[in-house]
Amino acid sequence: MAISRVRSLIPLSNGVRNSVYSFSRFYSSTFSTHFENVGFIGLGNMGCRMANNLIKAGYKVAVHDINHEVMRMFAERGVPTEETPSGIAETSDVVITMLPSSSHVLDVYTGPNGLINDGNLLRPMLFIDSSTIDPQTSRRISVAVSNCGLKQKKDIWEIPMILDAPVSGGVLAAEAGTLTFMVGGSEEAYLAAKPLFLSMGKNTIYCGGAGNGSAAKICNNLAMAVSMLGVSEAFALGQSLGITAGTLTKIFNSSSARCWSSESYNPVPGVMEGVPSSRNYIGGFATKLMVHFAQCNTDIYSLSCVKCQEVVTLAKDLNLAAESAKEIGLKCPLASQAQEIYGELCKEGHETKDFSCVFRHYYSGKDEH
Repeated sequence: MAISRVRSLIPLSNGVRNSVYSFSRFYSSTFSTHFENVGFIGLGNMGCRMANNLIKAGYKVAVHDINHEVMRMFAERGVPTEETPSGIAETSDVVITMLPSSSHVLDVYTGPNGLINDGNLLRPMLFIDSSTIDPQTSRRISVAVSNCGLKQKKDIWEIPMILDAPVSGGVLAAEAGTLTFMVGGSEEAYLAAKPLFLSMGKNTIYCGGAGNGSAAKICNNLAMAVSMLGVSEAFALGQSLGITAGTLTKIFNSSSARCWSSESYNPVPGVMEGVPSSRNYIGGFATKLMVHFAQCNTDIYSLSCVKCQEVVTLAKDLNLAAESAKEIGLKCPLASQAQEIYGELCKEGHETKDFSCVFRHYYSGKDEH
């Protein structure tokens, strides 16, 4: 047992439940004191903002990125920088990574000058990977971390732990510190890391064992993609049959078709203000990485590549969902269809627009006047 199990102490009486709740809060705050020195790797559009919020929260943060210009910007503010991931590991109690793909995560953790090497004694007690990657890679990294030891055991920490903790909310939420974290791994490590998460976001959801946070992220975005296609298709059909999108929106949002894509992110220009469809589909979830992530072999994790500027994109997550389904032999025809449709949009030159542009550019839907 790496950490003693708090939940084994929970009996059925309400009075003791209250006591356990108080203990859990103590547990979290106690272990967070071991995480004063935080290493952060991957200073792209999301990572640099997350690191900034940790600094604002009072953590002693050291950073690494292969983009030396980004490193220089942090150094000018007095933030320590390291030239390699292993350098970060030598100075940190906890290391957070925010990287663009599974291959980058594997390289940063297990590659030359990586964070870990099987059997080595490590300083960090905890690693948190907030990259959006496939669950299989998250579980592979988890096994590699568990094979290491700690240079100095503290309290009941016996081996280093890792949490996969991808985020939802995008760049604006990263800036505002209102991200949602979907977390997989040890529940005890999750409780200990909660103050870190709440320094960068407002919601944390424990999803179960290793890889489950990554699985939750790609499942959420698969559902979102399919929902947007269904809503856009229905709006386009309705317009062709003589019903305005405004009327259909009222019907959808007061009936069984109600969903985020109709109520909060309506794809029809002119129906809703403050969403990408109201500004020519600029901003939001770009479709660009649908094709590019499968082809980009550049060794980057700062997202400094011109073609990799959009992070946490729907398209990347669709690829991950389809690949994960294929690996376990699960039929996911809607994921495949969504991939095909968004791939077509990319080929037609709409790759930088929000994914809701599928209403206009695939279904040939009309603006609402």
